[in-house]
Amino acid sequence: MFRGIDEVDWASMEHAYGSAADVPELLRGLASPLPQERETALDGMYGAVHHQGDVYDSTLASIPFLFALAEHPGLPDRGGIVELLASIGDADDADGDGDGDGDGDGDGEDASGGAHASGGDETGDRPDAEDSEGSADSADSADSAESGDPAEDNHAMARAAVRARAAVFLDLVTDGDPEVRRAAPSALVRFHGEPGRVLTLLSERLRDEPEDGVRLALVESLGLLGRLHPVSAAPAVDRLVALCGPPHDPGLRLAALGQLAASAADRLPGDLVATVVALLHTRSQRIRPYREPVRTSSDTLIGSLRRIRPADEEGARLLRTLHQALGARTDDRIALLKGQLSSENSADRCNAVWMSAGLFREWRAAHQETVALIGEQLGSDDERLRAAAVSVLEFLFTLAAPAADRLASLVASGTDPRAQGATTLHRPLRALARCGDARAVPALAEVLRRPTVPNETGYAIGYLGPAAAPLAPLLRERLAEVPLDSPDTFHRAAPLLSALGSLRYAQAVPEVLRLLHGTSREPQLRNPLVGALAGALGAFGPEAREAVPALRDLLAGENAVAAAEALWSVDGDAEAALPALLAALPPEPEGGCHRTAAEALGRMGTAAAPALPRLRRLARSAETGARTAAVCALWDIAGDPDPVLPVFRDAWRRNPYTRRTIGACLVRMGGAGTPVHDLVRTELASSRRHRARAGGHGSHDVLDDELLLRDCRAVLEAA
Repeated sequence: MFRGIDEVDWASMEHAYGSAADVPELLRGLASPLPQERETALDGMYGAVHHQGDVYDSTLASIPFLFALAEHPGLPDRGGIVELLASIGDADDADGDGDGDGDGDGDGEDASGGAHASGGDETGDRPDAEDSEGSADSADSADSAESGDPAEDNHAMARAAVRARAAVFLDLVTDGDPEVRRAAPSALVRFHGEPGRVLTLLSERLRDEPEDGVRLALVESLGLLGRLHPVSAAPAVDRLVALCGPPHDPGLRLAALGQLAASAADRLPGDLVATVVALLHTRSQRIRPYREPVRTSSDTLIGSLRRIRPADEEGARLLRTLHQALGARTDDRIALLKGQLSSENSADRCNAVWMSAGLFREWRAAHQETVALIGEQLGSDDERLRAAAVSVLEFLFTLAAPAADRLASLVASGTDPRAQGATTLHRPLRALARCGDARAVPALAEVLRRPTVPNETGYAIGYLGPAAAPLAPLLRERLAEVPLDSPDTFHRAAPLLSALGSLRYAQAVPEVLRLLHGTSREPQLRNPLVGALAGALGAFGPEAREAVPALRDLLAGENAVAAAEALWSVDGDAEAALPALLAALPPEPEGGCHRTAAEALGRMGTAAAPALPRLRRLARSAETGARTAAVCALWDIAGDPDPVLPVFRDAWRRNPYTRRTIGACLVRMGGAGTPVHDLVRTELASSRRHRARAGGHGSHDVLDDELLLRDCRAVLEAA
């Protein structure tokens, strides 16, 4: 298997973390007799040698040895090696099957039933954790790679290397290991150059294959074949149509329907939803889950994903494929989810909850009934199902209202064993607060009285509005307890400051000043905290007058913009605030994004008239977010729509992440924004959320979209 491996100059090659000298050890680890070592080695291959789909010179050098491992009879876990080879060969050349739906298998937030692996719990509730324009300029960054880019060459060479050995997959389709037989058909379809021969082989294997899980993989590969190879599409579709009906078992029929929906939707039965729901219920009654070999899961990403897979992984895959293929057919998808959520099988319902996540994140529709049904799952005895329901309801914010009664009951019951003394907020409580339900207030008061207050508590309180006013004195008390000189000072103080600012609780000014005067001089610790402190003082407004001297002292420092904006809010002193804000704007349109300063100037209104020349220059910036902020400020200061509306039209089209800012400004503009109201009408008519994107999602995407729709409606109502 490893002949010649020591003759390769691995040390001269690289992977994601530098020298590839450790790659031979990883490759040998794939053949270890110990399951944990094999898993760790595979994790290392994905994490370094094929990091996030990248192909390095060490990746290319690994391909022959991976093929040798995949062909070695009797070697355990070869299915994972075949999948790795397919991923390397297909890197940067996806066929577009996925639409980003989350279902608990491979989706960071959904799969874990919690926060993303990046540790989003402490920041995920921050109203500003995801700056609406934070990635606003991503659409401006055109791919400037030329055809000679080494990375592109590596991808092409990887595809060529795997295709050159694709005949290996012909034998692996009939391998004695069912895991290998599950992985091989997709690789065969993607890389073998004779689709007619592959179609014949897949059809034969469907007839002879004894394992249900492998048969499903064969059906999926038939659909993929039809999409990748038009010359074979018609016979592949005919085969799928034949598999959709009796006498085939329900799982196989569901798989065929999903592939048919993606390949030839016009061949689907007219009663698709009723057919699928009936098949699902029949399958659930007969289910004989495919069981993987017993493994000792290591402390790796792969091990973690194995532990959190759905209880019925095959059922999840079958229905996920169908949901993805149905795409914008939201009425059918909602009806299908209702059928799934009515199943007597808790695994079916759990899968449905996860699949609803993709629908909610990407599509605008009448979701109330589906959300209410997800709320019903909170009363289940199945802990996994309850956790899935809470996880989905958390990111729905106000859209979770139909499930609020169930959430409130769960919060009142205190059934979460982690609630007492936990370092993270009780998740049903967070979901209830995020949907703005006042019934969260008593439970949040209890949390604030505990010895340890989860950092995200303050951010959750911010969604409750005036209903959270009784919590203000408790928030003030906890702020007074924050240590002055600790690496954790900012993380403890910022959420409390956010909540106090949202409540405009100026009685907390002494506690804010205590932190301001006593915090560390170390810039890395001080600057983020001072920014949060200034933001809270600005939110308090004129009642925070005793903080004016401290804010004036900050005008010459790193937090000058935040201090100037707060000073204007508290004291209305434009003469003192303007120099700091003008200094933050570039003299030329290039040189970085200064949206914060432009936004602060806009909030000053006509008092910021001296900033108009610099704002006009910033309006010519190459950065979409900077241009948008600049013209919004121009309107708020000068009231002239002429320089504003062309930028709005361009930015709206170029970058969806600017639409919230534009929509809010159009509300302020009233009739002056009429020439671009066609953008607003088109947005309201669209069924797709404006921040929906392939390959990922943000924790506040649904909320951001709902706020955009609110502003769009307000624009037209005021016109």
